[in-house]
Amino acid sequence: MSSLTEARVSEVRAFNRFYTKVIGVLQSGMLDSPYSLTEVRVLFELAHAERMENGELRALLGLDAGYLSRILTRFEGDGLVERERSATDARKQLVRLTPAGASTFAGLDQRSAEEIGRLLSGLPDEDQERLVASMATIRGLLAPETGREPYVIRPPRTGDLGWVVYRHGELYSREYGWGTAFEQTVAKIVGELDFSKDAGWIAEVGGERAGCVFYVRQDDTTAKLRMLLVEPSARGMGIGRRLVEECLRHAKAEGCKRITLWTRDCLVSARHIYQAAGFQLEKEEKGVENGIELTEQWWTLDL
Repeated sequence: MSSLTEARVSEVRAFNRFYTKVIGVLQSGMLDSPYSLTEVRVLFELAHAERMENGELRALLGLDAGYLSRILTRFEGDGLVERERSATDARKQLVRLTPAGASTFAGLDQRSAEEIGRLLSGLPDEDQERLVASMATIRGLLAPETGREPYVIRPPRTGDLGWVVYRHGELYSREYGWGTAFEQTVAKIVGELDFSKDAGWIAEVGGERAGCVFYVRQDDTTAKLRMLLVEPSARGMGIGRRLVEECLRHAKAEGCKRITLWTRDCLVSARHIYQAAGFQLEKEEKGVENGIELTEQWWTLDL
């Protein structure tokens, strides 16, 4: 193992030790209950299914058959679960929560939400967003592709345009140090949108806004791709690429022959999306935003 890999392994292990202490996994019982983390997780899965087959529950949680059997035996003794043989296959055993089990889980679930709420309340809103976005990044990198939450692309609705301005100002200030002047630039672009000839798309994940892009018609043959943004919590899902594809599909359907965009060299992920879509760098020049030196870029694509 290389020294770099060893350092990364050490950092992940240090994070695991830190976080298990923060959420109380090392305590004898989770959430001041007599049950361990694994036992509470079994209750969670049973609470979200009418009933489950033993093998299904074991595979879902990656538990040893004997260990799961001991947990269920304890739960049965505490009156939390009922077990019965499958009517279609006597070799299989079905498990479900009793009313007492459902009540016990509801109490644990409420306590968990309250504890996390207290944890977050000690942080300002900006740090809460950073924390949640970082957690989403960890899940996105380590979870299988099939485990990612689906997203939808839809036209803008009332309230979306205000969100576009707010999130551009908030995110680019936090990530790149750009100030109010940049937010005002975005507000001006949004204010000049004319949906009799322009168009836009909003990405949603779990019913929450997660990204946007806009098509702004310049003349009979030319348009601009504007204000591509993807929330940190939704990055890595292909949303940015999908939004650009939707904009280009619309441009072709409208008979547009050429589409341009303005970006900055520090927006590396966006630039990769543009290059993959076929955009070519037309020109660039030095610029300044909120006292920060950067490189302005103009890209074009012939349709």
